[in-house]
Amino acid sequence: MGGNGKYKWRLSFARSASPSKPEPPKEFLCAIAGSLMADPVVVSSGQTFDRVSVQVCKDLSFTPILEDGSKPDFETIFPNLAIKSTILRWCEKWGVEHPPALGYASVEKVVRTRMASRQREEGDCGGLIRVSERELLKNVTGNPPVTCKHAVSELGHRVDRFYSSSSEESVVIAASPETPLPLKTRPSCYSSSSSSSSSEFQEIENPTPTLGPILSCQEEELVLKLKSRDIFEQEQAVISLRKITRTQEHRRSALCTLRVISALKPLLVSKYCDVQVNAVATLVNLSLENSNKVRIVRSGVVPLLIDVLKGGFSEAQDHAAGALFSLAIEEDNRMAIGALGALPALLNALRSDSERTRHDSALALYNLTLVNSNRMKLVKLNPVPRLLEMVKAGNLLSRVLLILCNLAACVEGRSAMLDGNAVAVLVGLLRGNGAKSKSDKENCVAALCALSHGNFRFRGLMKEARGEDVLREIEKRGSERARDKARRLLEMVRERDENGEEENVDWEGLLESAQLSGTSQRVGGVGGRNVHSAKSSDF
Repeated sequence: MGGNGKYKWRLSFARSASPSKPEPPKEFLCAIAGSLMADPVVVSSGQTFDRVSVQVCKDLSFTPILEDGSKPDFETIFPNLAIKSTILRWCEKWGVEHPPALGYASVEKVVRTRMASRQREEGDCGGLIRVSERELLKNVTGNPPVTCKHAVSELGHRVDRFYSSSSEESVVIAASPETPLPLKTRPSCYSSSSSSSSSEFQEIENPTPTLGPILSCQEEELVLKLKSRDIFEQEQAVISLRKITRTQEHRRSALCTLRVISALKPLLVSKYCDVQVNAVATLVNLSLENSNKVRIVRSGVVPLLIDVLKGGFSEAQDHAAGALFSLAIEEDNRMAIGALGALPALLNALRSDSERTRHDSALALYNLTLVNSNRMKLVKLNPVPRLLEMVKAGNLLSRVLLILCNLAACVEGRSAMLDGNAVAVLVGLLRGNGAKSKSDKENCVAALCALSHGNFRFRGLMKEARGEDVLREIEKRGSERARDKARRLLEMVRERDENGEEENVDWEGLLESAQLSGTSQRVGGVGGRNVHSAKSSDF
């Protein structure tokens, strides 16, 4: 018995002395070097690599093919501080040493090995078919046509004075002011962007059962024309491609290849109005297919869309805002779009003379600020005064309220909104019936609820704005969701009133020490997260 007990004790001790450490998550590893990233950067196409790996690939003029078949664009890089801090936290949690900086020589060896492997693969084909052609055939055969149906109500012209026949593809929301979400898209319209009677259209609009060969030949012809130095050929090709992607939804996935997008990229910044407008509109149409959204961002077009939004032709700016909105709907794109610098351009576009640009820019900002890293980036641009002025003027009210709800979900956003007198503005909107729709009232109360989270300043600002009377009215006559949030706000205010003497003493001490702002920010971070985070399902 003693021997058995000793054996069992030794076995148990051996198991507990060597705890296993988990493998690092795949997103923490550089797809080129295969090791933990010490200095992660976001490239133009949206992927994240280690800075040394990007530099080696640029020096060797090598573009790797990733697991999903895409090719990154190394033209522009931005530090990815969010993933870097996440990697460091993971290392500290599991007792792993922080990743050391990658050595240039070791990464160069890995890249040269991949280059040699690529050359051997191309040599095996005996020169009969190029790599780019194999990718084209793979994309064509791997995406069979799918018939997509849209409601008949989506096929009419938009009724506003900003409508033009060549900008029907822009992304729009539902017309009802009562339901600003869910968002809708408008992929097709009765009128075309340009008239043409070429036989090319006749062949495309009457597809035969042998769609694969026809599609491959058609794409090759369009790519050649898009790359032509003749402006007339460029314009005819991009008009043709725009019409195909608007009227034949089942072709969008197959046409969204690296070859087509690469041919479109120079046309996005063309100095010829018709070329630029139709090129950006084509990109909007391609982005309406959900499977294309990530592929488009990884192709490196986001910086070009930002340039168009900043200084392109007026109609092209409409489409650029719509494209960024459409791409931002995809959750996997949001952090990359924000890191590539879209937030300042979209914020400035809220002042555009075009109503369509303003609407789509606001919706793009709403989707992008569902990600916390983008919220913090936007707060640094000091958008709160501008957004609150738009609320008071009733300009894009539904969209701006959604953005404010998202900003109120982070500590920095709450602090900026409280400093900007957002409580008085929102209470005034509810008191003066400025928020006429049910959803606007719910979003106002939701924003107030988020501002109250862990913040001692909120109660004083509510009393100063005489917001309790407004909340009692909503508690009686508001919608179910608005009543619930108003009830919670009133309970919070009443609870603090019961301890008002002690709280007043604390506030006097804070005011005397001139540390009111810093203390409120520290208190705002308690709890780690906001239970009233601004997501579409919450409002």
